Amino acid sequence: MSRNFYALAVTLLLLSLVSCGMTFVPATFQPGLPANASLWKTLATFLLLIALISTLIGSMSHLFEQVDRRTEARRQAERERRRKKP
Repeated sequence: MSRNFYALAVTLLLLSLVSCGMTFVPATFQPGLPANASLWKTLATFLLLIALISTLIGSMSHLFEQVDRRTEARRQAERERRRKKP
């Protein structure tokens, strides 16, 4: 599950960089696109913010998955130890 959030974060980061790069392109090269640089900067900022949130969710999801795996492994070890004792 965390890989999906990481892939989303990378995609949004890439789109954010493209949006940031659009602020440096003159309006003549952008037919039909908004030529307002502040609009591109705002879009880049929002995309970057969403990418960072997605990365945070992916990291937290990975940590919780790791805790679940370790807890399950500990339970299995306890069961095996109890079975071998008698």
